[in-house]
Amino acid sequence: MKLAVTVWGNRISPVFDAASTLLVAEITNKKISGQYYTAFDPESPVDLLHTLKEHHVTTLVCGAISKTPASLILEQHIHLIPFVTGNVRHFLDSFALNQTVGKKHRMPGFKPSRVNVY
Repeated sequence: MKLAVTVWGNRISPVFDAASTLLVAEITNKKISGQYYTAFDPESPVDLLHTLKEHHVTTLVCGAISKTPASLILEQHIHLIPFVTGNVRHFLDSFALNQTVGKKHRMPGFKPSRVNVY
């Protein structure tokens, strides 16, 4: 599985629309098998979708996100896990192992039913 997380410093960006960096991580056998950073323009949905497709991202994790970019991401069949918070490294390690978002990484508005990792 390849997922991208919007980041702000060493944390998951609290607001998707203000982020400009993605941490792309590959998860293999419940471990992070590779990761790297890439830039994107949150104000350009076309740029974001191109970046996600170019890097073969199947899941996007972010903080709060507006309706328009969320809809565009979902229309491209990219799984979206919004309203996630915390230290990005701690989140990735936990998510890789458990394939779920733990309580300490949930923002108000997080809905566990949205977490369906393929």
